Amino acid sequence: MMDNYKAINWNQISDQIDKATWEKLTEQFWLDTRIPISNDLSDWRELDEDHRWVVGHVFGGLTLLDTLQSQDGMAALRKDIRTPHENAVLNNIQFMESVHAKSYSSIFETLNTPTEIDEIFDWSDSEEFLQTKTKRIYTLYHDDEHPLKKKVSSVFLETFLFYSGFFTPLYYLGHNKLNNVAEIIKLILRDESVHGTYIGYKFQLAMKELSDNEQQDIKDWMFNFLYDLYDNEEQYVHKVYDQVGWSDEVLTFSRYNANKALMNLGQDPMFPDTEADVNPIVMNGISTGTSNHDFFSQVGNGYRLGNVESMNDSDYDI
Repeated sequence: MMDNYKAINWNQISDQIDKATWEKLTEQFWLDTRIPISNDLSDWRELDEDHRWVVGHVFGGLTLLDTLQSQDGMAALRKDIRTPHENAVLNNIQFMESVHAKSYSSIFETLNTPTEIDEIFDWSDSEEFLQTKTKRIYTLYHDDEHPLKKKVSSVFLETFLFYSGFFTPLYYLGHNKLNNVAEIIKLILRDESVHGTYIGYKFQLAMKELSDNEQQDIKDWMFNFLYDLYDNEEQYVHKVYDQVGWSDEVLTFSRYNANKALMNLGQDPMFPDTEADVNPIVMNGISTGTSNHDFFSQVGNGYRLGNVESMNDSDYDI
């Protein structure tokens, strides 16, 4: 017979990071339907066929990875929670990953024809290097013998593997193109920053409970795994970006973010690349500061919900 089922009590919190993360994530809630993607159609029509192909297919890849994170990632991490409040935070993250995946479909619906959309999804469901990184992460999510490896996989996905796709909209944002599409990406970036930091923090707590030898084994595996993922990412980036000549810049950006992923996990960087090596236009775009959009026209990444107050009897005096 099971023990009594317990209600979650937010007035008794053992880890304040759970509460702070919940508040941060709920404060920055957003939906793709609030952003007027159609305002980017004039910019879209000015792009040549190769650049349109890149935009569509990097978003196809991102859709696949967000689907993995929403359908498998958080469910895997939920098996190893330390507090009931962590479970609530993961529920929030899971929902927002679904919002991220849907957002790309909103972009496709606005910019692409139905035939183009079908081709993009057929491509993402079969592309060799994209499928390789997805399957590597998926396999670890379903390996219940190694809960810490699940957390590492999640952070590598959130803080490293997404970024070869994020490069494209940030590049266009820096050239004042596809601004509304880029707003969606900046909102996603803002979420992923919190997700990666939070899950990396939970990893570090669990890591400290291991023996020195066990910690070393995890570190050795982690760096080898990242190297393997990067080797595959190199091939993926060349396949996607060679046609527009951006591959080297994208790989620099990816290595920089791989180092950020390691830092989220409490580790030293693996690659020599720093912020100074990344295209400054893209680095400027990665800033998640407020865009100061007008409330009634665009919902920028600094969007804030309006103040709400309780109704009273006098409100009905007309």
